[in-house]
Amino acid sequence: MIESLNAQVIGKVDMVIGEAAKASGVSAKMLRYYESIGLLPDVPRTASGYRTYGKREVETLRFIRRARDLGLSMDRIRLLVGLWHDRERPSREVKRIALEHVRELYVRISELTAMCSTLEELAGACRGDNRPDCPILRDLERGARSVS
Repeated sequence: MIESLNAQVIGKVDMVIGEAAKASGVSAKMLRYYESIGLLPDVPRTASGYRTYGKREVETLRFIRRARDLGLSMDRIRLLVGLWHDRERPSREVKRIALEHVRELYVRISELTAMCSTLEELAGACRGDNRPDCPILRDLERGARSVS
């Protein structure tokens, strides 16, 4: 039922913002934001001032949503949208952007893993009973004092 409704909405030539949001899986608020930062081109408006979106805009919104799902920054998404719309593009540039993001993800994973290890170690040293002594709080306090 939902897929057939989505297919009907996507097949429409002109959609208002709510329909485009539903068809793309992007909220109307985010859709407006993407327009405001230039990720989506200006779209035509009806006589009463409502924006109208077509198939291309919905496809672009889906592209953006997928890129966000993969954790890409808005700057990278902007580059990728431009490359996606450029049918003469060299794929090496797309690959470079993707691999650069992968490297950054691995760095972030390493940082998160180190944080987990530290917190596990501190939690393991904490008795977790009714006494006020807590190595977790001592460690956090030590960090706060070194900054001031």
